Amino acid sequence: MMNKRFHKIALGGGCHWCTEAVFQALNGVEKVEQGYVASAVPYDAFSEAVIVHFEPEIIPLEMLIEIHLHTHKSTSNHSFRSKYRSAIYFYSEAQKRDAQRIRAQLQEHFEQPLITQVLAFKHFQASRESLHDYYKSDPEKPFCKTYIVPKLQLLMQQYGKHLK
Repeated sequence: MMNKRFHKIALGGGCHWCTEAVFQALNGVEKVEQGYVASAVPYDAFSEAVIVHFEPEIIPLEMLIEIHLHTHKSTSNHSFRSKYRSAIYFYSEAQKRDAQRIRAQLQEHFEQPLITQVLAFKHFQASRESLHDYYKSDPEKPFCKTYIVPKLQLLMQQYGKHLK
């Protein structure tokens, strides 16, 4: 049996409950850690995000970033951006270059400029355990029906071949 080689990337944009549910639904994603990520100054304040552990042979970084940009308001610089920073947090210089290239290539899919930043991953603080698997624990919650279900429907429509 071959050992699977998992990579990780951190992603932030909307609430971590929504982001967690989106990435948990994907083939090739082994684990999603929900919480708060901080980068370097001036982005050193914690912002809601997830760490996605994935198998690139099943779901490449390009697809994860594309899905990320399409499942949160990646062109909207709204007033809650300090809490919900639109970002791709990299773990290496190679991953930084890949994320910047992918983001630039995907810009053509959006009418407005992407505000999603490519930032260094510096710190992670997990959310409290009672919030983990938020959607999976009770998909009938009003929040889930209002905010998460539409994102999952978009996944089914546009990225169905990547779903578990």
